[in-house]
Amino acid sequence: MAGAEAPLATPARMGVSSSRDEHPQRWRMLALLAVAELLGMALWFAGSAIAPQLQRAWQLDGTQVAWITVAVQLGFVSGTAISAILNLADVVPARTLFAVSVLLGALANLGLAFAEGLNVALVSRFLAGACLAGVYPPAMKMTSTWFRERRGLAVGTIVGALTIGKAGPYLLGAIPGISVHLIVGLSSASAVMAALLVWFGYRDGPHAFPSRPFAWTLVRDVVREPRWRLSTGGYLGHMAELYSYWTWIPAFVAASIAASPHDLTPAPSRVASIIGFAIIAVGGAGCVWGGAVADRIGRPRLVIIALSVSTVCCALVGLAFGRSLWLLTPVALVWGFFIIADSAQFSVLVTESVPPHAVGTALTLQTSLGFLLTTISIQLVPPVVRTVGWPWAFAFLAIGPALGILSIRRLER
Repeated sequence: MAGAEAPLATPARMGVSSSRDEHPQRWRMLALLAVAELLGMALWFAGSAIAPQLQRAWQLDGTQVAWITVAVQLGFVSGTAISAILNLADVVPARTLFAVSVLLGALANLGLAFAEGLNVALVSRFLAGACLAGVYPPAMKMTSTWFRERRGLAVGTIVGALTIGKAGPYLLGAIPGISVHLIVGLSSASAVMAALLVWFGYRDGPHAFPSRPFAWTLVRDVVREPRWRLSTGGYLGHMAELYSYWTWIPAFVAASIAASPHDLTPAPSRVASIIGFAIIAVGGAGCVWGGAVADRIGRPRLVIIALSVSTVCCALVGLAFGRSLWLLTPVALVWGFFIIADSAQFSVLVTESVPPHAVGTALTLQTSLGFLLTTISIQLVPPVVRTVGWPWAFAFLAIGPALGILSIRRLER
């Protein structure tokens, strides 16, 4: 990397971790950060969870409903882009950036409760997404200050926690008679709790990354690193399918129930919300499993396994459409487990591919590009459904993980 010290060739940098970590407080801090991520990330799908109610109240079509989720993605992309350009993740203490960002996100989220039309709701969602840019990447950086040899498991735990947190609003939406205002209020309240938890309970670990003054050249230096580019290539393939699946799987399940001659499921929208929650939440276990396995066999190998299973599931889930939920649900859960099992490892690969002073910016830039791609892939699903129908609506997503495998195979060389 131009103008920067070379990354250290530690065992973790080779993608395999040794079995020893140092500080006795590391597990307590990991638990604290995991709970904070779970609480804070409830903001992400708060709008998506109430989308069916908003669709009925405001007479929205499928494309307009998609924008409720896409607005969060665009806000997140904008926030991460600004953060990367200004080096915020490497200049501002991660604890401060996390606490302030999640508090502002809670306030922005409350706008949903007062929205009387789509435009106000989209502004609220965009601002919440922008604030979450100061929650997700800093949490991964904070975790990495406590773990070196077992960083894969640690960051996997954090991503697993935030995955379950994102699924939370779907579970709330399945409660009979729950109001939009209560779902929005509870998600904002949980975000406030996350801010308090990190502000009063967190401190950096023994492997803290050095801060540095702002430099316009830092983004350029990160992009010039070949390992960062290959890791990010795999991450982009992963993200191309992930959020499209998470956003549309409840609608897919509801359509499958309606198309099945055998299913007499009462309240199909409520059942779809519960299954949607389970599919996203099972990814939390997938992240922890992926982190533990990656620490043993190497991150690139784990990533290739997860992307390969995801590629197959893109096609298999369509074959279960319109059949019994006893067939569809297991396939969807397997996909939900593996689709996110590799996610944290892309972040760990980044922390191992750039100098310590550039880790925050490298993570933020990678995340920004990934979520920018999701704004496109999410919106592709409705026109695909209109063209080929729900059974094959997810098949085109296999392109993403397939290309991701090619990028990570080059990283292995």
